[in-house]
Amino acid sequence: MKISHDDEPVWKALAHPVRRAVLDVLRAGPRTTGELVAELEADRHVLMQHLGVLRAADLVVVEPRGRRRVNHLNPVPIQRIHRRWVAEFEQPWAAALVGLKDSVERAGPDREEGEDVG
Repeated sequence: MKISHDDEPVWKALAHPVRRAVLDVLRAGPRTTGELVAELEADRHVLMQHLGVLRAADLVVVEPRGRRRVNHLNPVPIQRIHRRWVAEFEQPWAAALVGLKDSVERAGPDREEGEDVG
């Protein structure tokens, strides 16, 4: 099996809480770097370093607007990770939960709401 390092920059970017906070803010919409600094109450220099890591991982795309730089979330790398690491496990769990729900509903009509089971 060939080892792939394609997702390594994304994992590195997601590993730091400040970078995850930046992504959380950008989920609500694009922000200038100054707006991110104010919203996260972060040091501008430190935030610029974190934005550099996020850009290197392609999680943030920067749009220059004159002297301002507008940062946009790029969800594609996270979607790739989701497909690779999470999606294949969702279907079996979803089916198991539906089965559990069906079992509980079949067993439940005889009990009154709030009735103590034990």
